[in-house]
Amino acid sequence: MIEVEDLWKSFGTNQVLKGITLSIPKGQTYVVLGGSGSGKTVLMKHVIGLFKPDRGLVRVNGVEISRLDGKPLTDARQLFGMVFQGAALFDSMTVFENVAFPLTEKGWRDRKSPDEIRARVVEKLEVVDLGEEVLNRWPSELSGGMRKRVALARALVSDPQVVLYDEPTTGLDPITTDYVDQMILHAKQKLQITSMVISHDIASAFKVADRMAVLYDGHLAAEGTPEEVRRSTDPFVQRFLSTWFAKQ
Repeated sequence: MIEVEDLWKSFGTNQVLKGITLSIPKGQTYVVLGGSGSGKTVLMKHVIGLFKPDRGLVRVNGVEISRLDGKPLTDARQLFGMVFQGAALFDSMTVFENVAFPLTEKGWRDRKSPDEIRARVVEKLEVVDLGEEVLNRWPSELSGGMRKRVALARALVSDPQVVLYDEPTTGLDPITTDYVDQMILHAKQKLQITSMVISHDIASAFKVADRMAVLYDGHLAAEGTPEEVRRSTDPFVQRFLSTWFAKQ
């Protein structure tokens, strides 16, 4: 579903990505781990076409998104749903309005009845274990875990083929973090969604990943299944994982 080949990117004299190559199979959850400044977010922004590579390419579902501009790029982005760090719900909108927002942007109000839009919103809320009783609530009335679920429902409402998660467990308590992990797994199992998760949460990564990569200084320090990454002999990977594994 996603192919990254020999991806290089610098900003001025700062070389952020240095020849990244990876592949994300359809229907799998791929976690990109790394510390601050390792290039995780820059990599994800290339996948969705927000950045252009200095060298290399990115293909999504066979389309070379790294070379697109204008309407073709906008059309290609319809493949994606996005769950932002902190959920990023609109405080001035109800849950219903937040989840329906992507449909509104795509002109559904001109082509679909209010009942059809409501039915789609309710359908996606049910995927994340929320019911109609939350439709008229405001984000300020929701717990952190519920806000994350609403954010995922909003990402799913347009039936994307790929969902991108930007640090989905940052700032959450352990119980809510576990719920978010289960939410990611449930969405994949129920909808066969391809997911890319950007994270520094090692425990969460090993729960949800089918495959993972560890970025360090713009390079892939390790890549493979969770067990293959765990057995990596790379010195940085060993240091990065050691604190968490010592607690197990």
